[in-house]
Parts: sequence; structure tokens; C-alpha cells
Amino acid sequence: TLHCLRMIKMTAKDYGKKGRKRQHSEVQKSKKTKSYSKKGRAASCLPSKAGGSKRVAANEIPASKGPHKAGNSRKGLKQKETCNSEEKQQQQLRLDPKTVGYFRRVHETLQQDFDSEQEKRLFLKNVFEEVKGIEFPLATDTLGSVVLQRLLEVASPPQALRLLSALCDRFSLVSCHRSGAHVMQTALLQYPRLREQGQQAASAEEMQEEQAEEEAAGTLEDIVVRLCTDVKDKFLQYNESTHGSFVVRSLFQILGGIVLQQKSARKGLHGRTAGGRKASLGGKPLTEFEVPELFLGQLEELTSCLRENIAVFVTSKIASLGLQVMLQVLHRKQPLICAELCNAIVGFLTSRNPSGDCSSLLVFLKDQTSSRVLEEVLLLLDAKRLKRLFHSHFKGQLLVLSAHPIANFTIQRLLAVLPSKKLFATVFDELGPGLEDVLAKGHMGVITELIAACRRHRCRQQEGLARLMEAFHCAEPASRRITCSPLFLSLLAYEIYYGKEDSECATENQVRERTLPDVNYHGSLLMQHLLHFSDPAPVLLSLADMTDTDLVTLACSQAGSHVFDALLISSSISEKQRKKILRKLKGHYVQLACSKCGSRVLDRIWNAATLAGKQEMAEELAARERELQSHLFGHHIVRNFALTHFLKRRGDWEEHQLAENKRRKLFAELLED
Repeated sequence: TLHCLRMIKMTAKDYGKKGRKRQHSEVQKSKKTKSYSKKGRAASCLPSKAGGSKRVAANEIPASKGPHKAGNSRKGLKQKETCNSEEKQQQQLRLDPKTVGYFRRVHETLQQDFDSEQEKRLFLKNVFEEVKGIEFPLATDTLGSVVLQRLLEVASPPQALRLLSALCDRFSLVSCHRSGAHVMQTALLQYPRLREQGQQAASAEEMQEEQAEEEAAGTLEDIVVRLCTDVKDKFLQYNESTHGSFVVRSLFQILGGIVLQQKSARKGLHGRTAGGRKASLGGKPLTEFEVPELFLGQLEELTSCLRENIAVFVTSKIASLGLQVMLQVLHRKQPLICAELCNAIVGFLTSRNPSGDCSSLLVFLKDQTSSRVLEEVLLLLDAKRLKRLFHSHFKGQLLVLSAHPIANFTIQRLLAVLPSKKLFATVFDELGPGLEDVLAKGHMGVITELIAACRRHRCRQQEGLARLMEAFHCAEPASRRITCSPLFLSLLAYEIYYGKEDSECATENQVRERTLPDVNYHGSLLMQHLLHFSDPAPVLLSLADMTDTDLVTLACSQAGSHVFDALLISSSISEKQRKKILRKLKGHYVQLACSKCGSRVLDRIWNAATLAGKQEMAEELAARERELQSHLFGHHIVRNFALTHFLKRRGDWEEHQLAENKRRKLFAELLED
């Protein structure tokens, strides 16, 4: 048995030795083949001398595959080499962890305040020295892009020039990159500041250094012109890129010497007009500055490129944004060129379907992108062209377009820019009978803009109010008219608001049982316009008939509180009519003072009140002065109304309020003059 065990162990060792020898031989063979392949690749990469490298590469391929296949394999080797080189370049362009950590600390330092201007200047100089040579990878890095934006906001002209000149050869790559586009946009928007600073420096030594850098990098104008050249060469690539479009829009503004008001990208009521769309020309520009004639020439050339590709810019969702900015810039700086561009847009939109039964413009109005472009055009057309456009394409189609989910916004913009009473009367006659259908569609912006136009042109006001009452089913019988205000504010028809059938009429007690729900935004706008009518008596009677609870709800509502602003400033409302409504708030002043919006309404009422009215309000509020003092909004009322002085020094308080009333009256007279 022992002999058998020894034999088994010996055979196992022999097999193990043979296996190790076999593995060793296979490893040696693989090393040889790898070395041959390395030599072959190295030979193929060497520069050819009399075709020697090509013969070596061909000899390594088996003869059975033939010369044709040998050529393909050589091509495959080159493709692998190029792929490897691209990967190496991408790896080289990425920031290493040490550099990322450094710029993260730079970002943290920039968020803090410097002890002195000299310390800040020295810090920026050192950071820009570190930026040198890695401008492109830093601009296309997520963190690096944020750091460069912060640096550009405080950089001197030579520092910004050196950075931009390093990116000149890669403008398109940086501008169309999701991080690099923000760097380019920030750099362009810094042009007014950098141009104003010029070549100023803190000392003669720094001035010499910066002048040397600037001579090497060129000027700001040269950089902008180089970018313009690149944009013209790759016009559609820039404008159809989500990120490149931001850079092009900023470039249009800089060339025109105007930085338009920045709009919020959030959805909601911010930056929207009464019609519900963002206002394009709603505010004054943030910055306006002089530019060289060279820039205006570049702007005209870019406009020519845009006109050549007008079909893309009218229909592309991204490119159309650049067209809208271009229209706004040209309207302020080159009005004649703007008029030509508007004519080109309208000409394109109206010539797409000449054989159709209806205008092709109506088809484009139902497209989200084209309708936005046309809205901008409507804002910029002169009265003569607008009238011609209305009679050629809009007349007879207003109700159909108002019922469309997209085209109704263009109708809102048309109502906002109607130039004359005569043209408005034509529009009102067509839209007025169909207000109930528009209300049923939920397109309240059309109704709001129509009533706003009645107020602005002082035309068809009573007829407009009558049409509204018909749409809300409170015109007939006459007893329902007293309920129009809560119906307008809530945007609910009479039957829905009171829960009654068409054949029934709610009694007075049943009417008072219904409390005002949440105030609608468009309902508030509607009431504000109605209160500015020449004769708002029906609306005022309805407001005076509302319960004090409903009026408090209205005052504490974010949208409804502005109705009281219109009530207090409207020139067509007498003081007696105001007091009839405002006296219902007595006994609820503390509740209003503890509300965010209600406290604002209380402030406006206080500013418009007489001394006797202020004393009456102060007496009610002073009884709960401690409670108000500890409240988030109430303590502002205590301070503004000087309730502490009212309790302790009544005489001084009265003198102060009399002087304040005289000051406000004098200031109002100066404004009127």
C-alpha cells in the first residue's frame, strides 16, 4: 500500500512539471508573437525611405491572404493608431486631479472678499499664469468653466485678451460645448466693461507688462471680429446648436452695442405679459454702449447670412431664438435693416402655399416656433405694414385663431399693438360676439388683452363690459349684474359659481352664502382694467356689494391684492366710491396686517388716507400692538404706522402725519406736472 502511494505522488509531480513546462513554452511563444507585432507596427510608423517600411509591413502578413487583404490590414493598423492618438489627446485635454483641486480652491477664494485691491490683483495674476496652456480643457470642464466665468468678470483687459486669443483656433468647439458656451457668453458680455477700462494699470511696471501681452494677443475688437468670421463660416452649426445659440445671441448684442434685459428661464408668471407670454421688449436694456463702425458692418453681414437661411430660422426651435434677438437689436440700432428683415420673414411665411384656399401664414401661426417669431415681427412692424398684414391675413380668422391653443398667443400680441381706434374697432366687432367661446376654451389672455385695449384706446368700453357680462351669464336678468365682480375674479360663470340651473335665479340670501374662492390671475387683471374704464360704476357697485369676508380674501390674495391698487389710483373713481368699499375692511385691519399681501394693501390704504382715516386705523391696530410687533409681517406695520409713538406721544405723531400728507400731495402734483 505504501509503495502504491509513493508511485501516485511521483506521477502527480511528473504531470505537474510537464504542465508547468507546457505553460512556460506557451508564454514564450506569445511573447515572441507580441514582439513581432510590435516590430511590425513600429516599422509601419517609421518614415518610408525608398519604400522600405512598406515592404517590411507587407512581409509580416501571410502570403496566403494576398496583396489586397494585406493592404486592408495596413489600413486597419492606421485606423487603430489614429483612434489611439485621439484617445490620448482626449486624456491629455482632461484636467488631472491636482489641477482640479487647485481650481476648486480658486473658486472658493473668489467667493470671498479680498483684504485689498492689490491682493486681489496679485491673486488674479497668479491664477491666470496657471491658466496659461490649459485654456481649452479648463473651459470645457464643468468646474473649470465656472471658475473661468468668475475670473472673466473681474479680469483686466489684457488677461481676458490672452485667454480669448488662446481659444481663437477652437471657437466653434468651445462655443458648442455645454460648459465652454458659458465661458464664451460671459466673455462677450464683459466687452463693455473691458472696453471702458481700456489699458489702465496700477503701476508703470504692470502697464508695460500688460501692453506687451496685449500686443501679442491683439485687441478686443480683433477677437470679436475673428469670432464673427468663424460664425459666418459655420453659421448654421452655431445657430442650430443648443449651446452655440447662446454665444451667437450674445454676439448679436455686442455687435449692436446693447445688452438686452435677461429673462428668467423658469416657467410661471415671471416675465410674462397680461396675455401670458414673455415680454420681448417689455423693459429697458440693462446696458447700452458705443461700438466701432466695424461692429455694425459685421452685424449687417450676419443679417445677410440670416436672410439667406430664413427658412431654417423661422422653423427651427433653437435657431429662431437667435432670430428674435437679432430683430430686437436691429430695431434699436438699425431700424431700416430691421424693417427689411421683417418683410423677408412675412414674405417667406406668406409664400409657402400660394395655391391653397387660405393664407399659409395661418398655418405657421399654429406652429409653436413660427408663431413666436411672428409675435416679435408684430411688435416691430410700423402702423402701415401692420394694418396691411391684418387685412390680408388676420381679418375674418380672429375667432378661429383665438380658439387655437398656440395661435391665440399671437392674437394676444396683435391686440396689444393695434395702432389706432379704427383698427381696434374692427377687431372688437369680430371678437366681441365670440367671447363666451374663447372663455370656454380657457384662453383668458385674449379676453384680458381685449379689455386692456378698450382701456388703452378708450373705445368700446361699455360694450366690452356688456360682452363680458353676457359671457359670464350675469347680464340678464338685471338682478344678476350685481354679482359680476366675484364672477370676474374667479373666472366662473354664474351657474357654476352659485350652483344654479339656467332657469333658476339665486335669491339674495343664497348669493351671500357663497364665499369667494381663490382669485384667478387673469381675473385680477380683468378687474384692474375695468376699474380704469371711464365709467366703472357697475363694477364698483358689485365690489361694494361683496361681503367684508370676501374683500379680506381678495386683499390677502397675491393676485387679488392688486385690485386694491387699481381702486386707489384710478382717476375715474371718486373718493366717496372708494370709501364705500374700503370701510368694509374696518375691523379686519389686524388680519390684513398679519398677511403678506394684506399688509401691502394696508400700506397703500394708509398712504392714501386722510389724518382722520389714519387715526381710525391706528386706534384699531394699536390695541394689539404687542401681538403685531412679534409677527413676521405685522412688525412692519407697527414701524410704518409709528404705532409706538401713537400710543405714547400722540401730538408728535399727528404733526408727523400731517407733514407726511403734505409732502405726498406736493410730490403727486410735481409728478402730474
